Amino acid sequence: MNRIICDYKGEEGPLLIVFGAMHGNEPAGVEALKMVQKMLDVEPITNLEFHFKGRLVGLIGNLKAYEQKQRYIDRDLNRCWIPELIESTDNSFYEQHELRENLACVHNLIEEYQPTEVIMLDLHTTSSYGGIFTIVTNDQKSINIAKAFHAPVITGFMEILKGTTLHYFSDVTMKVPTTALTFESGQHDETLSINRAIAGIVNCLKVVGMVEEKHVENIHDKILIDYAKDLPKVVHLIECHSIEPADQFVMKEGYVNFQKVQEGEHLADDKNGPIHTKEDALILMPLYQKQGEDGFFLVRETR
Repeated sequence: MNRIICDYKGEEGPLLIVFGAMHGNEPAGVEALKMVQKMLDVEPITNLEFHFKGRLVGLIGNLKAYEQKQRYIDRDLNRCWIPELIESTDNSFYEQHELRENLACVHNLIEEYQPTEVIMLDLHTTSSYGGIFTIVTNDQKSINIAKAFHAPVITGFMEILKGTTLHYFSDVTMKVPTTALTFESGQHDETLSINRAIAGIVNCLKVVGMVEEKHVENIHDKILIDYAKDLPKVVHLIECHSIEPADQFVMKEGYVNFQKVQEGEHLADDKNGPIHTKEDALILMPLYQKQGEDGFFLVRETR
Protein backbone atom coordinates (compact mmCIF):
# COMPACT_ATOMS: atom_id res chain seq x y z
CA MET A 1 0.00 0.00 0.00
CA ASN A 2 1.27 3.45 -0.89
CA ARG A 3 1.74 5.76 2.10
CA ILE A 4 0.80 8.81 0.00
CA ILE A 5 -2.97 8.71 -0.62
CA CYS A 6 -3.58 12.34 -1.56
CA ASP A 7 -1.37 14.72 -3.52
CA TYR A 8 -2.66 17.91 -5.10
CA LYS A 9 -0.52 20.81 -6.28
CA GLY A 10 -1.47 24.25 -7.50
CA GLU A 11 0.24 27.62 -7.66
CA GLU A 12 3.05 28.56 -5.30
CA GLY A 13 1.94 28.43 -1.67
CA PRO A 14 2.12 26.50 1.63
CA LEU A 15 2.71 22.76 2.00
CA LEU A 16 -0.10 21.15 4.00
CA ILE A 17 0.75 17.61 5.12
CA VAL A 18 -2.17 15.68 6.59
CA PHE A 19 -1.75 12.40 8.48
CA GLY A 20 -4.52 9.82 8.60
CA ALA A 21 -4.33 6.56 10.60
CA MET A 22 -1.42 7.53 12.82
CA HIS A 23 -3.35 4.98 14.85
CA GLY A 24 -4.25 2.09 12.56
CA ASN A 25 -7.76 1.57 13.94
CA GLU A 26 -8.78 5.12 13.00
CA PRO A 27 -9.70 4.94 9.29
CA ALA A 28 -11.81 8.13 9.04
CA GLY A 29 -8.84 10.37 8.24
CA VAL A 30 -7.70 8.09 5.41
CA GLU A 31 -11.18 7.96 3.86
CA ALA A 32 -11.51 11.74 4.20
CA LEU A 33 -8.22 12.33 2.39
CA LYS A 34 -9.29 10.06 -0.47
CA MET A 35 -12.53 12.02 -0.81
CA VAL A 36 -10.76 15.39 -0.70
CA GLN A 37 -8.47 14.23 -3.50
CA LYS A 38 -11.52 13.39 -5.64
CA MET A 39 -13.15 16.72 -4.80
CA LEU A 40 -10.05 18.68 -5.80
CA ASP A 41 -9.60 16.69 -9.02
CA VAL A 42 -13.15 17.60 -10.10
CA GLU A 43 -13.29 21.20 -8.86
CA PRO A 44 -11.31 22.87 -11.71
CA ILE A 45 -13.58 21.10 -14.22
CA THR A 46 -16.84 22.26 -12.64
CA ASN A 47 -15.53 25.66 -11.49
CA LEU A 48 -13.28 27.39 -14.03
CA GLU A 49 -12.48 30.20 -11.55
CA PHE A 50 -11.04 27.79 -8.97
CA HIS A 51 -7.45 28.47 -7.91
CA PHE A 52 -5.38 26.34 -5.55
CA LYS A 53 -2.29 27.77 -3.88
CA GLY A 54 0.27 25.37 -2.48
CA ARG A 55 0.40 21.61 -2.16
CA LEU A 56 -1.75 19.20 -0.14
CA VAL A 57 -0.31 15.77 0.66
CA GLY A 58 -2.11 13.08 2.67
CA LEU A 59 -0.18 10.26 4.34
CA ILE A 60 -1.13 7.03 6.12
CA GLY A 61 0.78 7.22 9.40
CA ASN A 62 1.03 3.59 10.50
CA LEU A 63 0.65 1.49 7.36
CA LYS A 64 0.93 -1.97 8.90
CA ALA A 65 -1.37 -1.20 11.81
CA TYR A 66 -3.88 0.32 9.37
CA GLU A 67 -3.81 -2.84 7.25
CA GLN A 68 -4.39 -4.93 10.38
CA LYS A 69 -7.03 -2.51 11.77
CA GLN A 70 -5.34 -2.16 15.12
CA ARG A 71 -4.04 0.89 16.98
CA TYR A 72 -0.38 -0.11 16.71
CA ILE A 73 1.87 -3.14 16.25
CA ASP A 74 4.34 -2.80 19.14
CA ARG A 75 4.10 0.77 20.42
CA ASP A 76 1.79 3.75 20.00
CA LEU A 77 3.27 5.62 17.02
CA ASN A 78 1.88 8.91 18.33
CA ARG A 79 4.04 8.59 21.44
CA CYS A 80 7.21 7.81 19.47
CA TRP A 81 8.01 11.19 17.90
CA ILE A 82 11.03 11.62 20.14
CA PRO A 83 14.48 12.44 18.70
CA GLU A 84 16.20 9.68 20.69
CA LEU A 85 13.84 7.02 19.27
CA ILE A 86 14.06 8.40 15.74
CA GLU A 87 17.86 8.54 15.79
CA SER A 88 18.34 5.21 17.58
CA THR A 89 19.77 2.29 15.58
CA ASP A 90 17.91 -0.14 17.85
CA ASN A 91 15.11 -1.87 15.94
CA SER A 92 13.46 -3.48 18.94
CA PHE A 93 9.93 -2.36 18.00
CA TYR A 94 8.16 -2.12 14.66
CA GLU A 95 7.02 1.51 14.87
CA GLN A 96 10.61 2.69 14.45
CA HIS A 97 10.29 1.59 10.82
CA GLU A 98 7.12 3.67 10.41
CA LEU A 99 8.80 6.67 12.04
CA ARG A 100 11.70 6.58 9.63
CA GLU A 101 9.54 6.09 6.55
CA ASN A 102 7.21 8.93 7.51
CA LEU A 103 10.09 11.28 8.19
CA ALA A 104 11.85 10.36 4.95
CA CYS A 105 8.62 11.08 3.08
CA VAL A 106 8.10 14.45 4.81
CA HIS A 107 11.70 15.57 4.26
CA ASN A 108 11.54 14.50 0.61
CA LEU A 109 8.37 16.54 0.12
CA ILE A 110 9.94 19.62 1.69
CA GLU A 111 13.12 19.20 -0.36
CA GLU A 112 11.14 18.73 -3.57
CA TYR A 113 8.54 21.47 -3.07
CA GLN A 114 10.71 24.01 -1.20
CA PRO A 115 7.79 25.64 0.67
CA THR A 116 8.12 28.81 2.66
CA GLU A 117 5.65 27.39 5.20
CA VAL A 118 4.56 23.90 6.33
CA ILE A 119 1.32 23.00 8.13
CA MET A 120 1.06 19.55 9.73
CA LEU A 121 -2.50 18.34 10.42
CA ASP A 122 -2.89 15.03 12.27
CA LEU A 123 -6.39 13.50 11.92
CA HIS A 124 -7.70 11.22 14.67
CA THR A 125 -10.88 9.71 16.09
CA THR A 126 -11.69 8.42 19.58
CA SER A 127 -13.06 5.13 20.94
CA SER A 128 -15.78 7.09 22.75
CA TYR A 129 -18.64 9.16 21.36
CA GLY A 130 -19.70 12.68 22.25
CA GLY A 131 -17.66 15.36 20.57
CA ILE A 132 -15.04 16.71 18.22
CA PHE A 133 -12.05 18.82 19.23
CA THR A 134 -8.70 20.22 18.18
CA ILE A 135 -5.43 19.87 20.07
CA VAL A 136 -2.91 22.66 19.63
CA THR A 137 0.68 23.51 20.40
CA ASN A 138 1.69 26.61 22.33
CA ASP A 139 2.15 28.44 19.02
CA GLN A 140 -0.46 31.15 18.42
CA LYS A 141 -0.73 30.18 14.74
CA SER A 142 -1.71 26.63 15.73
CA ILE A 143 -4.49 28.10 17.86
CA ASN A 144 -5.61 30.46 15.08
CA ILE A 145 -5.87 27.63 12.54
CA ALA A 146 -7.72 25.45 15.07
CA LYS A 147 -10.48 28.06 15.34
CA ALA A 148 -11.45 27.28 11.72
CA PHE A 149 -12.60 23.82 12.84
CA HIS A 150 -15.38 25.36 15.00
CA ALA A 151 -14.60 22.73 17.65
CA PRO A 152 -13.36 22.90 21.24
CA VAL A 153 -9.68 23.80 21.46
CA ILE A 154 -7.69 21.71 23.95
CA THR A 155 -4.68 23.38 25.56
CA GLY A 156 -2.12 21.89 27.95
CA PHE A 157 -1.33 18.67 26.06
CA MET A 158 2.24 19.77 25.33
CA GLU A 159 3.06 19.88 29.04
CA ILE A 160 1.48 16.56 30.09
CA LEU A 161 2.06 14.24 27.10
CA LYS A 162 5.20 13.63 25.06
CA GLY A 163 6.16 12.04 21.77
CA THR A 164 3.21 13.21 19.67
CA THR A 165 3.36 14.80 16.22
CA LEU A 166 2.61 18.12 17.94
CA HIS A 167 5.81 17.80 19.95
CA TYR A 168 8.05 16.87 17.04
CA PHE A 169 7.00 18.86 13.98
CA SER A 170 8.33 22.37 14.42
CA ASP A 171 10.51 25.05 12.84
CA VAL A 172 13.56 23.39 14.42
CA THR A 173 13.05 19.85 13.11
CA MET A 174 11.70 20.82 9.68
CA LYS A 175 14.13 23.71 9.06
CA VAL A 176 11.22 25.77 7.69
CA PRO A 177 8.38 27.63 9.50
CA THR A 178 6.08 24.80 10.63
CA THR A 179 2.72 24.80 12.41
CA ALA A 180 1.20 21.61 13.84
CA LEU A 181 -2.25 20.73 15.16
CA THR A 182 -4.51 17.71 15.66
CA PHE A 183 -8.19 17.29 14.83
CA GLU A 184 -10.37 14.59 16.42
CA SER A 185 -13.44 14.17 14.20
CA GLY A 186 -15.59 11.78 16.25
CA GLN A 187 -15.85 8.09 17.13
CA HIS A 188 -13.79 5.51 15.19
CA ASP A 189 -16.71 3.77 13.48
CA GLU A 190 -19.04 6.73 12.90
CA THR A 191 -19.64 7.40 9.21
CA LEU A 192 -20.02 11.08 10.08
CA SER A 193 -16.48 11.11 11.45
CA ILE A 194 -15.35 10.95 7.80
CA ASN A 195 -17.61 13.87 6.87
CA ARG A 196 -16.29 15.94 9.77
CA ALA A 197 -12.68 15.11 8.84
CA ILE A 198 -13.39 16.23 5.25
CA ALA A 199 -14.87 19.47 6.59
CA GLY A 200 -11.81 19.94 8.80
CA ILE A 201 -9.37 19.50 5.92
CA VAL A 202 -11.33 21.88 3.68
CA ASN A 203 -11.57 24.53 6.39
CA CYS A 204 -7.85 24.19 7.05
CA LEU A 205 -7.17 24.75 3.34
CA LYS A 206 -9.33 27.85 3.55
CA VAL A 207 -7.85 29.40 6.69
CA VAL A 208 -4.24 29.03 5.50
CA GLY A 209 -5.11 30.62 2.15
CA MET A 210 -4.78 27.61 -0.13
CA VAL A 211 -8.34 27.95 -1.42
CA GLU A 212 -10.58 31.01 -1.54
CA GLU A 213 -13.59 31.18 0.76
CA LYS A 214 -15.93 31.91 -2.18
CA HIS A 215 -15.06 28.50 -3.65
CA VAL A 216 -15.85 26.57 -0.44
CA GLU A 217 -19.38 25.36 0.23
CA ASN A 218 -20.97 26.51 3.51
CA ILE A 219 -21.86 22.89 4.28
CA HIS A 220 -18.36 22.29 5.67
CA ASP A 221 -18.77 25.03 8.27
CA LYS A 222 -22.30 23.84 9.06
CA ILE A 223 -21.23 20.23 9.65
CA LEU A 224 -18.69 21.29 12.26
CA ILE A 225 -20.70 24.10 13.87
CA ASP A 226 -23.82 21.95 14.28
CA TYR A 227 -21.92 19.11 15.95
CA ALA A 228 -19.95 21.35 18.30
CA LYS A 229 -22.68 23.88 19.18
CA ASP A 230 -23.21 22.55 22.72
CA LEU A 231 -19.54 21.92 23.48
CA PRO A 232 -17.15 24.26 25.35
CA LYS A 233 -14.96 26.62 23.31
CA VAL A 234 -11.64 26.13 25.09
CA VAL A 235 -10.62 23.59 27.74
CA HIS A 236 -7.32 22.93 29.48
CA LEU A 237 -5.92 19.46 30.17
CA ILE A 238 -5.49 18.88 33.90
CA GLU A 239 -4.93 15.12 34.12
CA CYS A 240 -3.95 12.16 31.99
CA HIS A 241 -4.48 8.73 33.54
CA SER A 242 -1.65 6.70 31.99
CA ILE A 243 -1.93 2.91 31.92
CA GLU A 244 0.05 -0.20 31.02
CA PRO A 245 -1.28 -3.62 29.89
CA ALA A 246 -0.38 -5.15 33.25
CA ASP A 247 -2.70 -2.65 35.00
CA GLN A 248 -5.80 -4.53 33.74
CA PHE A 249 -7.54 -1.18 33.26
CA VAL A 250 -11.29 -1.27 32.54
CA MET A 251 -13.24 1.95 31.93
CA LYS A 252 -16.78 2.12 33.32
CA GLU A 253 -19.31 1.99 30.48
CA GLY A 254 -21.29 4.94 29.17
CA TYR A 255 -18.91 7.89 29.36
CA VAL A 256 -18.68 10.27 26.40
CA ASN A 257 -16.34 13.12 25.52
CA PHE A 258 -16.94 16.33 27.52
CA GLN A 259 -19.27 14.63 30.00
CA LYS A 260 -19.19 16.23 33.45
CA VAL A 261 -17.70 14.12 36.25
CA GLN A 262 -17.65 14.93 39.94
CA GLU A 263 -14.93 14.66 42.56
CA GLY A 264 -14.85 11.11 43.91
CA GLU A 265 -16.77 9.61 40.97
CA HIS A 266 -15.93 5.97 40.20
CA LEU A 267 -14.62 6.13 36.60
CA ALA A 268 -12.73 2.89 36.10
CA ASP A 269 -11.07 -0.11 37.73
CA ASP A 270 -7.67 -1.74 37.55
CA LYS A 271 -5.80 -4.48 39.42
CA ASN A 272 -5.53 -2.18 42.45
CA GLY A 273 -9.26 -1.48 42.64
CA PRO A 274 -11.58 1.46 41.81
CA ILE A 275 -10.25 4.66 40.21
CA HIS A 276 -11.98 7.87 41.31
CA THR A 277 -11.78 11.45 40.05
CA LYS A 278 -9.81 13.86 42.20
CA GLU A 279 -11.91 16.92 41.30
CA ASP A 280 -14.88 18.13 39.28
CA ALA A 281 -13.99 18.10 35.58
CA LEU A 282 -14.97 17.09 32.07
CA ILE A 283 -13.86 13.68 30.84
CA LEU A 284 -12.14 13.28 27.48
CA MET A 285 -11.21 10.18 25.47
CA PRO A 286 -12.31 7.46 27.93
CA LEU A 287 -10.70 4.24 26.68
CA TYR A 288 -13.10 1.75 25.09
CA GLN A 289 -10.62 -0.29 23.05
CA LYS A 290 -8.04 -2.96 23.87
CA GLN A 291 -4.90 -1.01 22.98
CA GLY A 292 -3.98 2.35 24.45
CA GLU A 293 -1.62 4.06 26.89
CA ASP A 294 -4.17 6.54 28.29
CA GLY A 295 -7.20 5.40 30.27
CA PHE A 296 -8.88 8.80 30.21
CA PHE A 297 -8.15 12.53 30.28
CA LEU A 298 -9.71 15.19 32.47
CA VAL A 299 -10.09 18.77 31.27
CA ARG A 300 -11.43 22.01 32.71
CA GLU A 301 -13.35 24.63 30.73
CA THR A 302 -11.50 27.94 30.55
CA ARG A 303 -14.00 29.89 28.45
